[in-house]
Amino acid sequence: MMTRSGFEYILEKHAAAAARVAPTLATKSISPRVLRHSCAMHMLQATRDIHKVALWLGHATLQSTEICLRADPTEKLEMLDALAPLGIKPGKFRPPDKLIAMLASSE
Repeated sequence: MMTRSGFEYILEKHAAAAARVAPTLATKSISPRVLRHSCAMHMLQATRDIHKVALWLGHATLQSTEICLRADPTEKLEMLDALAPLGIKPGKFRPPDKLIAMLASSE
């Protein structure tokens, strides 16, 4: 199992290697929190459903998710424009029966 600090170390190492290939990355803040926030923002853009983002982030309440998704609207647009689209199309998530059975058995 990887620890939080272990993941940060590996991410830092790969971010430094990526910055040698793409120097503009050297000025960017790259951290687990930034990756999580960016992914949540992409997911919100793709699904337009805060409930799905909350589920993915593992939040117990929508209030926690709303706090995570707060940012200056101009900043949000700049971030999203700077990133390539993920190719995720909005749709309805249907968990497989195995997942439902696992979740039901863990209660």
